Amino acid sequence: MNNDQLDHHDIKILTLLQENGRLTSQELSDLVGLSPSQCSRRRIHLEQHQFILGYQARLSPAALKQEVVSMIEVKLLSHEEDKAHQFLEYVCQEPAIFDAYKTTGDGDYSLRCVVADLPSLNELINRIFTTRLIAHIKTSVVLDRVKENGIVI
Repeated sequence: MNNDQLDHHDIKILTLLQENGRLTSQELSDLVGLSPSQCSRRRIHLEQHQFILGYQARLSPAALKQEVVSMIEVKLLSHEEDKAHQFLEYVCQEPAIFDAYKTTGDGDYSLRCVVADLPSLNELINRIFTTRLIAHIKTSVVLDRVKENGIVI
């Protein structure tokens, strides 16, 4: 199944679930205009074809006492396959890195990181540098969360 095979009901289901992943089949059916069983079958079909990758709760940074959100742009020292792989292994095991994106431009990766405070951010930056895989880091601290995952905060 590809994007061209999605109809307006599928798109509506995806949009509604992105806004609220806890909607029941009955609630979806009321909003989409299909029966609950049709909505349930379509949701399962969308999950099986990986248009829906999972469900999660959006938490406030205060909930986990991790109130400092930062964007860290990383430029690798080397693009050799083994060095890049080592960096990605580090990214995957580092709990403070919530999102990682390979990017174009001056940096190679953009990391969204969440930590408790500025000293913890400093420690994270030091840990990233101690991988000895990094040529340059540019860090921006998020002052206010305006919109995340398509949802206005």
